[in-house]
Order: sequence, then C-alpha cells, then structure tokens
Amino acid sequence: MKKTILLAATCAFGALAASAQAIEQPRFFDNWSMGLDGGVTTPLTHHAFFGNMRGLVGLHVDKQVTPAFAIGAEAAWGVNTSTVFTGTHSSTAFDNSYVGMYGAVDLFNLFGGYNCEGRPFSIEAVAGAGWGHEYFNKAAGEDWNYFATKVGLNFNFNVNKHLTIALKPSIVWNMSDADVDQTSAAYNANKAAFNLQAGVTYHFGNGFQCVQPYNQAEIDALNGQINDLRASLDACMVNSAALEATAATLAADLEACKNRPVQKEVVKEVSNNLSSVRFVFFRIGSSKITADQQPNVEMIASFLKNHPKAKVVIKGYASQDGNLEFNQKLAAARAESVKNQLIKKYKIASDRIVAEGEGIGHMFEEESWNRVSICTIENAK
Repeated sequence: MKKTILLAATCAFGALAASAQAIEQPRFFDNWSMGLDGGVTTPLTHHAFFGNMRGLVGLHVDKQVTPAFAIGAEAAWGVNTSTVFTGTHSSTAFDNSYVGMYGAVDLFNLFGGYNCEGRPFSIEAVAGAGWGHEYFNKAAGEDWNYFATKVGLNFNFNVNKHLTIALKPSIVWNMSDADVDQTSAAYNANKAAFNLQAGVTYHFGNGFQCVQPYNQAEIDALNGQINDLRASLDACMVNSAALEATAATLAADLEACKNRPVQKEVVKEVSNNLSSVRFVFFRIGSSKITADQQPNVEMIASFLKNHPKAKVVIKGYASQDGNLEFNQKLAAARAESVKNQLIKKYKIASDRIVAEGEGIGHMFEEESWNRVSICTIENAK
C-alpha cells in the first residue's frame, strides 16, 4: 500500500514537471476547495450489508497543488441509526468518526495532460490516513480510538470551474488489528468499512492558468526585435531633433521675410496729370487689347497725329496673380502690345513711343485695375 501511495505521488509530481512550461504556477492561497459530503457506511464483511448500513456525513478542505495532485483534510461521522457488530447504540448522535489527511491524483490530468478549458468529467484516485473513533455508551465500555487508512475513487462531474458534484466510493481500514509480531495482516477486511458518499465542492479562485511556452530561441528572437525597435526609436528621436531645428530655422526665415521692406522698384510712380494720361486695361494673364479698350488706344493715336511733336510713354503693369518673374514679363508684353498697335494700325513713328514693363502694380485698391498699361502723353510744344 505504501508503495502504491508513493508511486501515485511520484506520477503526480512528474505530471507537474511535464506541464510546468504551459501552466502558470499559482500562489499559496490559490486553488483551495471546500465541500460537504453525505452518504452511507457499512461493514465490509461478515455482517448483513444493508442491515448494518447507516448514514454518513462529512466535510473536506483541499488544496490543488498541481493540475494532477491535491492534498486535503477531511472528517466524517457515522449516524447512530443501527447497531454494528450486534453491539448497543452509543449515547451520542454518532456511532463513529474519522478525521484524516489525504492525497488525490486526477487520473485524467495525470495521463491526458491538463485541459485549459476544463473537463466536464474526471476521476481521482484518493489515499489517506487518520484517526478513527468508536463511540459506546457507558454500559458497553469506553470509547475506542484507532489508526485508520483509506483508499477510494472520486467520480467528479464538473458543473463549472467553481462547482463540482462527485460520487465517492471508498474503503476505510482499522489498522489496530496488526499484532506486534506481524502475524496478523493490518489490512483486515473484517475490520474495514465501505463508504459511499455524494459530495458538493466549491473551488475558490480561477484554477490553473495556461500560458504559452517559449523556448530560448523564441525569447532571443523577441529580444532582438525589442533591440531593433529601440534602435529605430533612437534614430527617430535624432531625426525629430534635426527636423525641429530645421523648422526653427524656417520659422526665423519666415519672420525675417515678413519684416523685409517691399522692393520699391516693383512699384513706380505714376503721373497724376489725368489730362495727359490714358489707361488700357487687360484681362488676367493676357496682353491682348480687347475691343472695349480699343477706343483708349485710338484716343492716344489721334492726339499724337494732331500734335506731331508729342510723344507717349507706355508703362505696363500686372496684378499679384502668379509669380514675380511671369508678371514682370506680362507687364512688359502689355506695354509692347499698345506700342505695336500704335505703330501698325495708326502709323505712329516708333521713335515717338517708349514702352516699359514695370512689373507688379499697386496703384489701385481694386486688384483687377492693376492689369493695365498707363500711357502718359509728353506734349513737346
């Protein structure tokens, strides 16, 4: 029997070692259980099986050390409802009691491995030892204490992870029957009782938690990834600092640009002598003289024909639409457009005409009016 118990314990610890990498080891106060038991007990031999049967009540507390092995303590009391061995009833509510320690091996977890989702049914092999006590009334003599051992099976129906209902057959031996010279066997069927109980057990906590096992190669690979990410983060920090410095430089340049005075050469002074000035307006982006502006050109040509010594200075302008280089070219093209029409259509001598591009104009608040050629008559008397 001792060899059997030792073998069961060895198998349980072997199962722990085999599953240690896949199951997170709990703390001391995890995986405790408490339950109540009730059923019947009767002598194993030599007496009427049902005639000497009586009620049996008990309770138990255990700790699941590994998925396959648990240790616990239990107590059971035989109810005083019949006379055992044709003796007399005790003077108490109980005929006998048993208090002991036990170890339990979950056979499914031992041989099939721990199921992280839990099993609806399992079987445990139980072995234990403790203190037995027989109660007698005063007429029958003193109460009797003895050393007892126990073996049994638990057929567990797991309702959920916290609640188990079990059927528990077991045999309890009165070990006091062994002689000093060992001529009589300690495991005497005539001094044994058969128990059949049903138990309800509540499990505290979340049980064993499965974790994904990693080998050293996987750990090294993860550490390598972490180091690469840290290096990338450091590089990003360096790049971020460089970008911040560039942004600060650009901000300073922008502020300096805002504070820079407007180039005076872009805007030229225009004569306010309206009697000698005519305007030829253009459409956006164009240097073509439209029909509605033709009368203005004709007025200039007519004046030049009536005053042979007069000359005209044509200054072309552009609005702020577009970039500076394009607008400077457009302004010059507008001045040349008026000059060419005076020469080709109205036969005005080219030496009497000066055409200049002045770039962007700011003469008028209405931006479209700055798309213009301003023609100033210089009347040589």
